[in-house]
Amino acid sequence: MLKQSFSIVDGRLQDREAKEAQVLVYVKPDEGEQRFMIDRLKVDEHTLASSLDPDELARLEFEPEHTVAIFKRPRYYTAADHFQFKVLSVGAFLFKDQLIVSLSEDMAIFDGTKIFARMRSPLDVLLRMIYRSIYHFLEHLRVIHTLSDEVERSINESSDNKSLLNLFTLEKSLVYFLSAIQSNGMLIGRLKTSQVRLGFTEEQIEFIEDLQIENNQCFSEAKIYSDILSGMMDARVSIVSNNLNVLMKRLAILTVIFGLLNIPASMGGMSEFSRYVVDSLQISAGMAYLLFTLGMGLLGWLCYRVLAFFQVFSVESSPTWRGRRRKPE
Repeated sequence: MLKQSFSIVDGRLQDREAKEAQVLVYVKPDEGEQRFMIDRLKVDEHTLASSLDPDELARLEFEPEHTVAIFKRPRYYTAADHFQFKVLSVGAFLFKDQLIVSLSEDMAIFDGTKIFARMRSPLDVLLRMIYRSIYHFLEHLRVIHTLSDEVERSINESSDNKSLLNLFTLEKSLVYFLSAIQSNGMLIGRLKTSQVRLGFTEEQIEFIEDLQIENNQCFSEAKIYSDILSGMMDARVSIVSNNLNVLMKRLAILTVIFGLLNIPASMGGMSEFSRYVVDSLQISAGMAYLLFTLGMGLLGWLCYRVLAFFQVFSVESSPTWRGRRRKPE
């Protein structure tokens, strides 16, 4: 489907009819549009299919009548993705006076008003599209960093596997991001080495050098985030295991307490014993059961304090604890 058509006017993109446009954007091109690009514009059918494949690597190819540039761009993240950040491919077919863009999903590729300025040719539009994709990678990396902090806090406070699986998903997304950013870097390097063939101006060459610097910084930032997540994964797994051990220890203490309380509770629940207490103490049944309940609560509290004391005492008597409490000489 032909989504947008532009022409370069005063250094910026303005809407134009398709027949007069210099930039055409196709989103999920149908069979007729694909045949038009293949038969009329001499676009290779395999290359066109590759531009719509999200798993395709970025590359630069030269055809007799045009140049093909396929670069990577992050997909828009939504809550329905469940911490999964995906990458898409964007195909750009550069002719002498026209640029045709093919997308597999509808997205705003010309959303940077400051970036898409001072343009003179479709080649300038292509270079700024690549720059905009790098900027989107940086934005998504900041979102991943924020989400990872939230997941880490939930891991420290809970013992379930959901948060840990979310962290694994973020780490997997960073691996895809690293591959895509590195692939874009190879494309930018190929553009720089092909400056004579593509007829770059000095300003365009400087812009490509800026692209290399920005892409390298983006790759370094993604690598740092990936190393932090992968390096701390074992520690976070240990945290989840430790939280589970603490929970089981508390449940064990409760089991012991209620086991001890079961003995007097069984005796107090017998009708003969209850009648004996009521008759001998000459108190009402309601008061007798109230005192019995208070006694059971006091006994349960004493059991808890005793078990907590022995638990702390056993930790303090361990060699590791003594090593931590030892004062420096």
